[in-house]
Amino acid sequence: MSDRTNLPVYAPLGVGRLQGDRTFPAAAKIALADGQLRSNLRSATATIRAKRANVVGEVADWEELRRAGEAIKASTMASLDTLLIELERNVVANGGAVHWARDAAEANRIVTGLVQATGAKQVVKVKSMVTQEIGLNEALAAAGIEAFETDLAELIIQLGHDEPSHILVPAIHRNRAQIREIFLQEMPGVDRSISDEPAVLAGEARRYLRKKFLETKVAISGANFAVADTGTLTVVESEGNGRMCLTLPDTLITVMGIEKLVPTWTDLEVFFQLLPRSSTGERMNPYTSTWTGVTPGDGPQSFHLVLLDNGRTATLADEVGRQALHCIRCSACLNVCPVYERTGGHAYGSTYPGPIGAILSPQLTGLTGDGVNDSLPYASTLCGACFDVCPVRIDIPSILVDLRARHVEAAKAASRIPSGERLAMAGVGWAMAGEKRWQLAQRGAGVLRHSTRRTTIRRLPWPLSRWTASRDLAKPPVQTFRQWWATEHEDPS
Repeated sequence: MSDRTNLPVYAPLGVGRLQGDRTFPAAAKIALADGQLRSNLRSATATIRAKRANVVGEVADWEELRRAGEAIKASTMASLDTLLIELERNVVANGGAVHWARDAAEANRIVTGLVQATGAKQVVKVKSMVTQEIGLNEALAAAGIEAFETDLAELIIQLGHDEPSHILVPAIHRNRAQIREIFLQEMPGVDRSISDEPAVLAGEARRYLRKKFLETKVAISGANFAVADTGTLTVVESEGNGRMCLTLPDTLITVMGIEKLVPTWTDLEVFFQLLPRSSTGERMNPYTSTWTGVTPGDGPQSFHLVLLDNGRTATLADEVGRQALHCIRCSACLNVCPVYERTGGHAYGSTYPGPIGAILSPQLTGLTGDGVNDSLPYASTLCGACFDVCPVRIDIPSILVDLRARHVEAAKAASRIPSGERLAMAGVGWAMAGEKRWQLAQRGAGVLRHSTRRTTIRRLPWPLSRWTASRDLAKPPVQTFRQWWATEHEDPS
């Protein structure tokens, strides 16, 4: 590997930079101090938002499509057990094999064993968040198997020894100058005179990957959807690299979360309209690949489907949180989130960043008490923009509030010593529980008006400093509403 010591322009930006505190507030503080990162994110998310708005505006029945997607997902989750058995039966009937994995460790053992059975020492991969979730690349490396990412953005991440920052555009935090430096230092045989023009960079990636496609006998993919009544798997993408992975190798291994299911082929009609518009701002995906088992003489001759639970069954049992399993990984919520736009995906310390990650990760792996997952439900302003753009109408703000409540209750149960926040909230609750107490509190708060000449209060003593340490407090008005009302409706007699 080339010497990278003189290349700060593309030094990894992931959570690995955090040596101690890996919670969202600590990671966000690092991200907010990176001006280049914020500029990259602002430019990219603004572009995607504008494209999405244009193509969604063309669809007269967009809200009806959203409700249809929501209904299909809800119905699927209600019958997930029987639909998964139907999927397995149809995959097997078409020449494939199905493997069930309870958790990440079991999934990694299954996939590693399948690759080893072929004698292969390297694999090519189609972009798959679920393999990122379970740490498959690391598991393969430990077994002496090298995995090559073939999605362009994932390739950039892999070559740059970085971590994904976005669901759809993993390298969204990198600009083209940084990508050029990554290619120059990390891509074998690269043209040393390449510019940072996107077409030139894509051409170099194509040259590098073509050899991998032709010499590699095993491919690993994710899946956007699986159709229960036919046993069909689907991958949608924009580059065609996925198509190469799905057709050229002798063996294809697909790792899929059990929630990526639709009952019938016709259900895909709804999602093939919702997904591209919500994700890339396109009317349809440039490449939509579907395969059903094995076809003699055409494509991979050995197909394995690994169905992954890894916390999904527990999430399904949650009446509030199960909506998170409806997600079709479009990333629309990330592109409108004011928090994500300023911090990027690394700050979440999770495979799934942004608003969907803030509700999905704590449910898949639990509110663990280590502070990482526990901090994610607070990584939101609760503005509701994520719900407005979600193509399947996941009520992310409501789930965030529910997860926050669970975290608070868990903290109470774990410690009898109240935190500053708990003391402050208890005080507010006591004051708001009685009319006279609330009026007294309002008059007392009016004193704060004289503590600053600004329109906001930036610093308060403990425990109120827990609030002003991260946000300004609105300066109390000259009159409370009750005082104004009394003055305006004073009896003239």
